[in-house]
Amino acid sequence: MSKIKFTKNELKKQKDQLKRYLRYLPTLLLKKQLLQMEIRQVEIMIQKKRQELQQVREALMAWVDVFGEGIELAELVKIQEFKKSSQNIAGVDIPVFQGVVYEKIPYDVMVYPLWVDAGIQKLQEILALDIELSILEEQVVLLATELSTTTQRVNLFEKVKIPETKENIRVINIYLGDQQTAAVVRGKMSKRKLVRGTA
Repeated sequence: MSKIKFTKNELKKQKDQLKRYLRYLPTLLLKKQLLQMEIRQVEIMIQKKRQELQQVREALMAWVDVFGEGIELAELVKIQEFKKSSQNIAGVDIPVFQGVVYEKIPYDVMVYPLWVDAGIQKLQEILALDIELSILEEQVVLLATELSTTTQRVNLFEKVKIPETKENIRVINIYLGDQQTAAVVRGKMSKRKLVRGTA
């Protein structure tokens, strides 16, 4: 229990603190739920994107295996930039994938087979999905960090601050009640002495 004074002012201070804690706790609980829901949604999205990435890779590899002819598709696909924005969820700024801009790399259509265009498109899809997945994983890390902090605050309020403040209020009330009772007893004793003294 923290150091407290056994006064009416301290009692008021403790009651005000309790009101603040009780008013702030539901907001923290709501934030905790929101973060948990958001993390679940991002994890589901990660699973979907991983499956999509696997399918696109398999489709590309099937083409390369059949039509490979020693062509290096990676030389024909270069990222110029990838775009992302920021979104605020429950007080946390998280990155959001917006897209990828690729360099236009010219190649001789007479040298490369017809399927190269489709292969380049599939490789671009793979790169975009890889980047999107890394951004989604970053979102989970940021949200999980904030969830941990919020959970600690909820526990601090629920398990420490609120019970401690209630106990302080109870102890101060008992002390002030005892003081009031003692004052009444002293008053009665003084009155008796006065009555005896006048008699």
